[in-house]
Amino acid sequence: MSDLFVRVALDHPLPALYDYRYPADAPTPVPGLLVRVPFGRRDMVGLIFEVSAHSEVPAERLRDVGATCFACPPLSLQWLELTGFAADYYQRGLGEVALPALPQALRDPLRWARLLAPRECYRLLPAGAAALPDALPARAHALRRLALALRESGELDLAEARERHPKAAATLDAWCREGWVERETLPPGASHAIPAARRESGAAGDPAPLPVLSDEQQVAVDSILAARGFAPFLLHGVTGSGKTEVYLRALAERLARDPTAQALVLVPEINLTPQFEATFRARFAATLSDGAIVTLHSGLAEGERARNWLAAHTGEARIVLGTRLAVLASLPRLAMLVVDEEHDPAYKQQEGLRYSARDLAVWRAKQLGVPVVLGSATPSLESWWQAEQGRYTRLTLSRRAMADAALPSVRLIDLEDERRRGRASFDGLSGPLVAAMKARLERGEQSLVFLNRRGYAPVLSCDACGWVAGCPRCSAYVVLHKPERVLRCHHCGWESRVPRACPDCGNVDLAPMGRGTQRIEEALASAVPGARVLRIDADSTRRKGSAAALFSDVHAGEVDILVGTQMIAKGHDFQRVSLVGVLNADNALFSHDFRASERLFAQLMQVSGRAGRAGLPGEVLVQTRYPRHALYHALTRHDYLGFATATLAERRDAHLPPFAWQALLRAEGRTLEAALTFLQQAADALQAIPAAARVHAYDAVPMTVVKVMNVHRAQLLVESTSRAALLATLRAWQPALRTLRGVLRWSLEVDPLDI
Repeated sequence: MSDLFVRVALDHPLPALYDYRYPADAPTPVPGLLVRVPFGRRDMVGLIFEVSAHSEVPAERLRDVGATCFACPPLSLQWLELTGFAADYYQRGLGEVALPALPQALRDPLRWARLLAPRECYRLLPAGAAALPDALPARAHALRRLALALRESGELDLAEARERHPKAAATLDAWCREGWVERETLPPGASHAIPAARRESGAAGDPAPLPVLSDEQQVAVDSILAARGFAPFLLHGVTGSGKTEVYLRALAERLARDPTAQALVLVPEINLTPQFEATFRARFAATLSDGAIVTLHSGLAEGERARNWLAAHTGEARIVLGTRLAVLASLPRLAMLVVDEEHDPAYKQQEGLRYSARDLAVWRAKQLGVPVVLGSATPSLESWWQAEQGRYTRLTLSRRAMADAALPSVRLIDLEDERRRGRASFDGLSGPLVAAMKARLERGEQSLVFLNRRGYAPVLSCDACGWVAGCPRCSAYVVLHKPERVLRCHHCGWESRVPRACPDCGNVDLAPMGRGTQRIEEALASAVPGARVLRIDADSTRRKGSAAALFSDVHAGEVDILVGTQMIAKGHDFQRVSLVGVLNADNALFSHDFRASERLFAQLMQVSGRAGRAGLPGEVLVQTRYPRHALYHALTRHDYLGFATATLAERRDAHLPPFAWQALLRAEGRTLEAALTFLQQAADALQAIPAAARVHAYDAVPMTVVKVMNVHRAQLLVESTSRAALLATLRAWQPALRTLRGVLRWSLEVDPLDI
């Protein structure tokens, strides 16, 4: 048998494939297989992209493949093509895209055998869900930890169970005899259990009758189902218009037509997945098995994420619900994609491979020749422009799905007028807003207060000498977190205790400036006596499962006033909320980022949509010092079309996206001068590239927060009216950038969202 050589992608910054000699006595390799190969002084897991009978590398430099993972079916050629496109477009090495897209367990050859072998699994039964962990002694901490883990995930294999209890095997066998769990052998990637919380919220007994579709919903569903081949749809529906129902009907019909077809549904944030999963499980309970719906996001335990990925890869999972990382999941029979809240900035990765999951979803649909649905009440201007140009088919849902549910009225509270009239306020809460919340409390309705700033106060200062608490490692102020009595930097995580006195002058009267969600929570307790106030933000939901528990309390009516950040602004169907109050929205009106107004309008439209969803009259009160601003006037009319038209005209005049394409080169150095010098050298190298004649480079400037973790940061923006010219320039620029020195690191981002 003649020698075979494989070209392998490794998770390494250099954009090269590495040649290895393949063992002659091993089964024939194919692209898409995982291999263990030596690289330098260590072994790494790589992915075969090419198989050849020849290699250009001298024989004495070739090394042998160490092991091949045949137990995992090879990744498809379409998936390899997807990662190749992402690597080329986003200017990264092929291995930097392909390998991180796989679960961590598959990148560890020591775990291949355990992960890819049939596994002994313990499933939680309904009797166990009712009994555990309450039937256990309060002080049996290890037992309770095991029971809670079983209740959380619905199933545990023996290795996972032993991590929580040293005698897990004997304990689980005893619970089997009690009828609380059952033991079964599952193939790799299979997952048949439903966690107790999901089971309780899922379909039990006869399925509920399907809601009657409105005329607009029916048109949308029919249009999606009539599509043949690649068909991008922009589903523009006001909040509460039933976009999810459109997804469900279209997906159900697509999956019914082909019993092997798969679907991918993307949501912007992890805390939205439990709600979507419960909805999908309830709808498909009669037609799909338990393991046919899986989730993929970074909040999953590594073992669960690996099993769910394998279920998608082997075709067992018919529907994959996930955040942006799920767009790179292996789905060999993908027949339809959905991107919910497609405008959300969370779909853009901000570290490593800085990809847009929404844009990759559209490209993947085109690659496979299948429909993709982008849904939003406030579409991104890029997607809206594509629909204006006829590249996307626009589907409109102009009314709320419930016949008696109207869009909420939006009223602006002029804070300057309130101050001039001497009207009472309550630490950031205006009199009219407090009065409206009291009225809702008397009627047994819920209120929502939105403030997109966590912590107690963004600044702690001394009135006597002007000292302001700053981070020693960043060029930023530290945030006061009053319940924990700490000052915390939201950029690097540095913490310190709140000082008893000013470190400069000794003044003990230190004052918090500004307001965060913790301070508003405190103010609400005194402004609306007797109200049950709940705060939901990144600080109150740090523990796994805490966000779902808090949202359950809201849905159960155990909360009168919900205060929170953007976590509560989108996707949630609060049936009892009839009032939304918006605080401190004015800051975004004066941002240096040209996308700030678009983000603010989308955010306010989304949070406004939480009110009046179940037939209750909804009202939105926006506190502002600029009530005559055009953005607020468009908001009061729920006029996305008017806002989009005016903003696109401004973008066209300024030659900004979507009428131009941009890339951002960032540099990080020990000093700001080093970072700026690197960028200036990069700009000089750019001028020598022929394709750069159609590319404009701006001056290198420090970033807004110039120092983070004692590292200074600067950026260089390049743009062009030709995407092809920009990409060609970036490809030719990268080799020159790799020769430059003087900075700790640099990165190149295509289609940046934060500038």
